[in-house]
Amino acid sequence: MTSTAPIRLIIVDDHPLVREGIRGALSSTGFVVLGDVGSAEDAIALARRDVPDVVVMDITLPGMNGIEAVEVLRREHPALRVLMLSVHDHPEYVLESVRAGAHGYLRKDSLPDELREAVRTVHRGNTVFPAARVGAAETTAPIIAAAAERLELLTRRERDVLVGIASGKANKEIAGDLALSVRTVEGYRESLMAKLAIKTTAGLTRFAMESKLLG
Repeated sequence: MTSTAPIRLIIVDDHPLVREGIRGALSSTGFVVLGDVGSAEDAIALARRDVPDVVVMDITLPGMNGIEAVEVLRREHPALRVLMLSVHDHPEYVLESVRAGAHGYLRKDSLPDELREAVRTVHRGNTVFPAARVGAAETTAPIIAAAAERLELLTRRERDVLVGIASGKANKEIAGDLALSVRTVEGYRESLMAKLAIKTTAGLTRFAMESKLLG
């Protein structure tokens, strides 16, 4: 008789009590928690030492956020599966998670059974997203369409600043290119994030690329 190896996990959340709760939910037959850490940097270091099967990742973390961490983890460990676990349910967070390479997205108020099943699902090679347990492309198609509509909300100057951000330029450099003050560019950056509901520079860059603003 063949035995199924347990799913090896890393838990990432900056709140110790939340980590303890997740660990408790996953402390059952079929799961082995290799460790729980409070930052993306610690998660990356732990994954390099003990490569897990699945990482359960929070989005809001000190320093590098969870979405940025997913990009690093998936680049270093292509076979690794990632399940985002967050209090946020805004579509843009889901879309950014998909873009970064996550395989699932679950709210923190989900039941323990739902968490365990989500981990099993992503480990099997499938995906778990809020709309339904379907492929990432199907799940995010309406979100991508909505992102295209949000592009129409931007003024021409906001688009110019967005192109500068997506080109990897600092605020001072963008200000020089557009004959603006650095403070004005910072204001445009904040306005972009608010209008597009994107919280990171990486997210703005991906949005600009998908909207073909870079040519």
